Amino acid sequence: MTEYKLNRNFENLERRLYPGVGLYGIPQIDPINFEGNCAFIGFNLASGCKDRNEKGVHFFLDDYQFNRLWNNIDRYVSMLSDFQYVMSPDFSTYADFPKAIQIYNHYRKHWVAAYLQEHQVNVIPTISWSTPDSYEWCFDGEPVGATVAVSSVGCMKQKEARGNFIEGYNEMIKRLSPTKILFYGNVPEECTGNIVRIKAFQEKFRGALRDGR
Repeated sequence: MTEYKLNRNFENLERRLYPGVGLYGIPQIDPINFEGNCAFIGFNLASGCKDRNEKGVHFFLDDYQFNRLWNNIDRYVSMLSDFQYVMSPDFSTYADFPKAIQIYNHYRKHWVAAYLQEHQVNVIPTISWSTPDSYEWCFDGEPVGATVAVSSVGCMKQKEARGNFIEGYNEMIKRLSPTKILFYGNVPEECTGNIVRIKAFQEKFRGALRDGR
């Protein structure tokens, strides 16, 4: 295999092919229990982080800020292994995306998570969904009875989007029975469970301004 394929192969399937579950062969993520109290930073800030052993990494960002992880994952494995926890990348599954793209992004999330776990990275699965018809595949490959992560950012302003989020959240609780839910963004009152809230970057920034830092 050429060096180009090893480093830049877009589909990654020549690098590693995992046994899949469900109709679309989604790689399975192993369960993990979040036992720390670490702060989480975005992947876009990870390379410059100095105290990585005290931090976790999330991917609640625009996709362009972490597509490079999919395109050249081996470049980032060593760096990510320095962190306490790394959430699986939140490739978008927007309701207005074609179904094929939504499923493809779910597959990519799980391929990256499985690859990082294979390299001893503590991966917390990020759960996402779009509309109720996504339930037939969006929970495939997720662990049952473990820690998961979700984000409500961008879902609370429109009534339909808010309803889809809460309905999907309840479906996640029913199907996955998570022991702990790391929640990025505002927590709607309808959301139940053992929730650990993670402040969005904007909230931290506003708090720093208020405190004069």
